[in-house]
Amino acid sequence: MDNYGLAHKLGNNISTDDIIAVKRKRDSLDMEKLTKYLFEDIDSFLRSKIKQGDYIVAGWNFGCGSSREAAPLVILNSGVKAVIAKSFARIFYRNAISIGLTLFECNTDDINDGDKIRLDLKSGKLLNVSKNRTYVGKPLPTFMLNILNSGGLISYLEGRDDFSL
Repeated sequence: MDNYGLAHKLGNNISTDDIIAVKRKRDSLDMEKLTKYLFEDIDSFLRSKIKQGDYIVAGWNFGCGSSREAAPLVILNSGVKAVIAKSFARIFYRNAISIGLTLFECNTDDINDGDKIRLDLKSGKLLNVSKNRTYVGKPLPTFMLNILNSGGLISYLEGRDDFSL
């Protein structure tokens, strides 16, 4: 069985308000309710196209704007396996890793909407199954991989013997 997801391609400067509109965050903090509005101002049908294990692929500066954790939480709760972009806004990057959302930096120019892709975080490589191409990205440090594998920073810290809350 192939272990890939579909790429859902977005552009540059996708803000946290593009991810989940401020008007929606005011209405509810229930992630199940909020996920149905994921990227609604960019493409009102995009959420219905995203399946469990798919990927969001974008350009430069993904997650710019506010520092609200709702944006990465909504992505995580939508079933997206990872967000792949040329670069991430710093606060979004930190929030995403802290809640357990996988991010990967690499050149995304050659990835098209609907391409079948597979990410290998350990090697720092992304395989585009549709084009039979491999992209080398910026591998995550081991401690960040450990945080992601634990399901986020809180779970990571709770599982450590040398740290108490």
